[in-house]
Amino acid sequence: MSNFRRIPVGIIGASGYGGVQLVRLIMDHPNIELVYLGGESSIGKQFAELYPHLTHIVTQQIKAVEPEIIAENCEVIFLSLPNGLACQIAPYLLEKGRKVLDLSADYRFKNLTTYTSWYGKTRSDHATAALSVYGLPELYRDRIAEAQLIGCPGCYPTASLLALSPLLKQGLIVPETAIIDAKSGTSGCGREAQTNLLLAEADNSLGAYSVVRHRHTPEIEQICSDLAGHEVTIQFTPHLVPMVRGILATVYATLRDPGLVRDDLITIYRAFYRNSPWIKVCEPGIYPQTKWACSSNLCYIGIDVDIRIGRVIVMAAIDNLIKGEAGQAIQCLNIMMGWDETLGLPKLGFYP
Repeated sequence: MSNFRRIPVGIIGASGYGGVQLVRLIMDHPNIELVYLGGESSIGKQFAELYPHLTHIVTQQIKAVEPEIIAENCEVIFLSLPNGLACQIAPYLLEKGRKVLDLSADYRFKNLTTYTSWYGKTRSDHATAALSVYGLPELYRDRIAEAQLIGCPGCYPTASLLALSPLLKQGLIVPETAIIDAKSGTSGCGREAQTNLLLAEADNSLGAYSVVRHRHTPEIEQICSDLAGHEVTIQFTPHLVPMVRGILATVYATLRDPGLVRDDLITIYRAFYRNSPWIKVCEPGIYPQTKWACSSNLCYIGIDVDIRIGRVIVMAAIDNLIKGEAGQAIQCLNIMMGWDETLGLPKLGFYP
């Protein structure tokens, strides 16, 4: 192994919570090396100035976003940028033969009209968007393995889709009856100062937001439609809970066969995810908690059936910054490079 070469990677937009999680995971990954940190608001600063707890391990300075230099130095680039910026950089990086993993919403949609409708930015990079593969490995592992551009899912869609996918793929539910009730910690809103995230505002409180118009809704509907084989609309309501990290998505839907019971569904889910090392389907009567997944790339799924009304209830718990963001991006990279899917990723959560 004396000729082993670690793959040089860069992160553009590393100052946010997703970016710092990427840095942490890359530092622990045996096959990749962090060689470039890019940003706009923190140019010239040492990364450790933003995150002093990494002073002993991260020595890079944040540099200007210069695509030519990035392409010259990096084989793989993670774009952890606000929506609407990745699409300005990715086409050039792809043209230079680089692999790109976008953590924003820019390359999650095949239909850019949908993107414009929900995100308000008109796009012209249709050819680039057509190359993108949706980065949910449990559904699109084979496509990811062949891809050059990955549109990494949002945290809410990750938990919601992992809960819903077996039901839709196997035709077990009436799709239009699906309701997603999801709750997230405050880190899902990013690091930028916001009044509603102040301790005095968020603590000891629970509330819904972006009701009927959350931007993750069309992303969820796009994949649900793909799984069901026809257009599907989903009701999705997110809530902010007074914790830092974690998402719990609870899905309700009407079963086509009211004779199905909990054990049947558990068997179906375990078969569906039999080759997915990051999915843990709980034992009967056990319902997942966000703390179980904290700081890991795991997704815990709990299942039950209300036989009185013929509805299934599925709960999925993830860490929104790991399986819901940075960890899933690394998982996708592992698959793109032909490495073990679990390489360099945390397999156990921090508990309690």
